[in-house]
Amino acid sequence: MATSAHGELITVLEARFARNAGRHPGIAWEAVRKRLEARPDAIAALASMEATGGEPDVVGYDEGSGAYLFCDCSAETPAGRRGLCYDREALDSRKEHKPAGSAAETAASMGIELLDEDAYRRLQGLGEFDLKTSSWIRTPDAVRRLGGALFCDRRYGRVFTYHNGAESYYSARGFRGALRV
Repeated sequence: MATSAHGELITVLEARFARNAGRHPGIAWEAVRKRLEARPDAIAALASMEATGGEPDVVGYDEGSGAYLFCDCSAETPAGRRGLCYDREALDSRKEHKPAGSAAETAASMGIELLDEDAYRRLQGLGEFDLKTSSWIRTPDAVRRLGGALFCDRRYGRVFTYHNGAESYYSARGFRGALRV
């Protein structure tokens, strides 16, 4: 990433961090900035999150590893990551009307991870997300082996976890990602 683009992204992230202090109590921006500047791969992943509409922000800190956790905090599932089936196996199983790609492969190509159910629920504790959209989440192998995949959303003031065929895709379903820096 070019230095000016790097600086622009850091400025955007810093402003978002300041506007949403409730998402990361006790975390200082300068500590996050230093960690980011030491990780060009993380800057590239965050740039991808930002470019696809994820609005990444710091949502936690892991004392054991010293890593800051960034997560997509856009009000709705990121617009640039919708209309995807769950994974490559699901994409390959479609004979016609294939989506543009899969959530799992897109996340991997961006250098981020799909949220699991616990992480999705923790995110929902920081605000109200996916009121009109839904997000694929990392699906346990036992469910995936049976052909299914899980997704979540918030409706009626509650967070719901649902299942669908992994090959399904909808214009209002995408995925949220997380990155440890």
